[in-house]
Amino acid sequence: MNKKLKTLFIVAMLMALMAMTVASFETNNNEINEEPNSVRGTSRFLLQRSSKATVTCDKNPKVCDSTNCCNNKCVELSTDELNCGRCGKKCGHSKMCCEGKCVIPMTNEKHCGKCGNKCDSKSSCVYGMCSYA
Repeated sequence: MNKKLKTLFIVAMLMALMAMTVASFETNNNEINEEPNSVRGTSRFLLQRSSKATVTCDKNPKVCDSTNCCNNKCVELSTDELNCGRCGKKCGHSKMCCEGKCVIPMTNEKHCGKCGNKCDSKSSCVYGMCSYA
């Protein structure tokens, strides 16, 4: 009876080890294909990329469906603060990109507080709110 119990224990341990290995493999596979948030604490093995050829928008602009290709990245020129209206046009401090133009949302009547928030004719945009007072 004792021998059967030992055999059952070994089989259970092997099954648990196999389940952990499969889960670890799936996690590592996902980490290899995704951009790591930080290099600190990540092993070189996890930082290696898969051998698949990556399609980039600088060589094939059709990769960016409805967006534009800037510096090898697909960006939306109407809202991207680093590429506002055209590639490389950065919006300054306290500005945001709305409809491809850098605006100050704290005072802009058409984009008060956020893009597309238009104040009516009776109010003005103050501190990012229509009719503040």
